[in-house]
Amino acid sequence: MHLLFISSLLPEEAPSTGFEIANRAIIGALRANGVRLSFAGFTRPGAEGGGPDRIDLGTLAIENAAVGPAQKLRWVARAMASDLPVAAAKLAVLSADALRRRLREAGPVDGYVLNSIQMPTAFPFLVTEKPSIFVAHNVEHHSAAENARNGRSAMERLLYAREARLLEKAEARLCREAVVVHTLSEDDQHQLGLGGNRKCLPLTLSIGRPPREDDGRRDHDVGLIGTWSWAPNRVGLDWFVREVAPLLPGDLRVAVAGRFDGSPPAAPANVSYVGRVPDAQAFVRASRVMALATRGGTGVQLKTIETFEEGMPAVATSSALRGADYVPGNVRVADNPRTFAEALVTLVRAEREGSVGRLDGRAFVRRQEAALQAAVGEGLARFERALSGTAPAQELPAAIVRDAQFLG
Repeated sequence: MHLLFISSLLPEEAPSTGFEIANRAIIGALRANGVRLSFAGFTRPGAEGGGPDRIDLGTLAIENAAVGPAQKLRWVARAMASDLPVAAAKLAVLSADALRRRLREAGPVDGYVLNSIQMPTAFPFLVTEKPSIFVAHNVEHHSAAENARNGRSAMERLLYAREARLLEKAEARLCREAVVVHTLSEDDQHQLGLGGNRKCLPLTLSIGRPPREDDGRRDHDVGLIGTWSWAPNRVGLDWFVREVAPLLPGDLRVAVAGRFDGSPPAAPANVSYVGRVPDAQAFVRASRVMALATRGGTGVQLKTIETFEEGMPAVATSSALRGADYVPGNVRVADNPRTFAEALVTLVRAEREGSVGRLDGRAFVRRQEAALQAAVGEGLARFERALSGTAPAQELPAAIVRDAQFLG
């Protein structure tokens, strides 16, 4: 089977964001199930996009943290003029005909893997032109609605509310038309209205890096890492520095890694912002305890998966545990600021004394990888049944049913 993997950004050899790490895991599982893949998408400035199986649609900066205010205003203006969400308007720099011509460079394909909502929303023909597998990295309309509630200005709240309305329609259409839908957590399955629908198969993910031996290095007591330019992540960090960090002892050192869109939030003196780190795994392992302070959003929290794979002691909110059906013995769950802070202090002290240590995360990695390959394999089997016409009508997307009725 030959599938064209269509994404906003082409996969990178050395993934550095949660989106890219998830892509690598999903691509690996598709290939492990015998799928031949070609790729189409844009490249971020400075990234390599070439290759015999790759269709490079051009260099495009689409991340908020990578552009200035003028570019953001141009995105909003384009979104308003085209009646698209801003997330999709960023990509709408080609005509539909131009994109069709470029996609034909992949040769004959059996279908598309529509990787997240942005490309099929910017180019709606992608949803019905070929049978598709939709990978929903997040429930985007839900995240946008959360951002509208948490917006820092009236204009920001209005823009996010508009984004939520348009994304909800786009997600509903894509979930209706796709042959298979993969979410990254069971919660997302229900939030997309696909609870109990057999075409929707949640995936588990693995970071895909072999655990390292503990070298004894401890640069800070508590570590937080994430892409803070993504609004749902920023909500969790703001909560941590505003409500949790002031409850921590002044000699407990907190390091926050990751890039921001704008300035980091004001924080107590024992909290340091170290920016985007060259080696995320090294940063995690140089922490005594990880703080997983997620307060919303959707999808899987890859920083949680990485923490568990590394066997790290951690304190996590309930939201941080999405996509993980197992909580290791050295992880504490807390949703209240005071209990979160108390759990951090207790774990840091125990780690210093050696009474709480790091676990062997390899069994967790194997369990995650096996479950991912099984879910992807089940989705491909369903996809093949749809292509061959042997799937029950209720499993088929509306476009295939309409075509069959017309041809009949």
